[in-house]
Amino acid sequence: MRRAAPPRNSEVGVWMERTNREARPAGVSVVVCCHNSAQRLPQTLAHLVAQQVSPELKWEVIVIDNASTDATSEVALRSWPAGGHPSLRVVPEAQAGLTHARLRGFAEANYEILSFIDDDNWVCPKWVDLVAENMTRHPEAAACGGFNEAVFEATPPAWFERYLGCFAIGSQIHGTAAITQILEYLWGAGMSIRRSAWRQLLDRGFQQLLGGRVGASLMAGEDTELCYALRLAGWSLVYDPRLKAKHYLPAGRLTWAYLRRMYRGFGGASVGLDPYTLALEGPPTGHKGRLEQTWQWQMLRTLRVLSRYRGKIYRSYLEPMEGDHDVIQIERLLGRLSELNRRRGAYDASIRQVRHAPWAQTPGQPMGKLREELAPT
Repeated sequence: MRRAAPPRNSEVGVWMERTNREARPAGVSVVVCCHNSAQRLPQTLAHLVAQQVSPELKWEVIVIDNASTDATSEVALRSWPAGGHPSLRVVPEAQAGLTHARLRGFAEANYEILSFIDDDNWVCPKWVDLVAENMTRHPEAAACGGFNEAVFEATPPAWFERYLGCFAIGSQIHGTAAITQILEYLWGAGMSIRRSAWRQLLDRGFQQLLGGRVGASLMAGEDTELCYALRLAGWSLVYDPRLKAKHYLPAGRLTWAYLRRMYRGFGGASVGLDPYTLALEGPPTGHKGRLEQTWQWQMLRTLRVLSRYRGKIYRSYLEPMEGDHDVIQIERLLGRLSELNRRRGAYDASIRQVRHAPWAQTPGQPMGKLREELAPT
């Protein structure tokens, strides 16, 4: 399926105008973005029904039906107990794509904290309470995430352990710290976001460069892009291993062919993330530093690295070569090469766009000043 173009602010419409201008009260809006999720939703919603939430904490559940062609909406409503607390709302979003679904979630949410749950995530009983605790205890944090455990439909292959992070499984940090704020990015599965941080980006003109996954496309990176943008705006990210969720992995995702497709998508997404990683590294120094941030340099560098695998490139087209990590790197580089070629006329401009973005924190501006500007009114 053709990948959708990243949404422009002008396309978001009236429902995003409400998001920009109105503050939300304290509380947690759990948003489940769905596309043809009728089979997966009952388990996911059952874990939300079982939440043990403090009586004083306000929360809600919103199911975004993102261009589904099955009975996603009907199943969602049937899976929620009549008169249950909190209430569940099903909101349609006709434009396909995870980014569009999340934008709709931001517009529809009634509370300050949005917790995005995938339709195959089964969250722990204290999930909502822990999200609220983390975001209250860390007002400088734009987002928080936790530990995901895999639940397999079939026995995982021998190579699976090496690629846990690709499936959003395991710890998001190295080490045993209970809570940390030193993260590059958070996984989108189970990521909770402060609405006022998101509002800051939109109010200052932020537009995503990546459109995210649409249908069968495995082009990803929109979660990482958002995390990078939030960090550039002066916010931090929090990881709490007590935020536990089970991530159901069907047999179709446990194949070498699927992993290769994912890495091809990761490679393509890396091009859209380049402006953020370069901006986070700081301004380039010297002629070489400036040259390294050009499309020509990046294209030549990618071709040079790809040439190291020239003995396996052709063979990888003919054979699965399952378990060979070189094949995965080839897929990543081919995805990057293809996306660089597609963006040849826009790559350099995107570097400048992010580096000089009005939503990025200017040098010397205290982070506390940004907090004062963005506190809910």
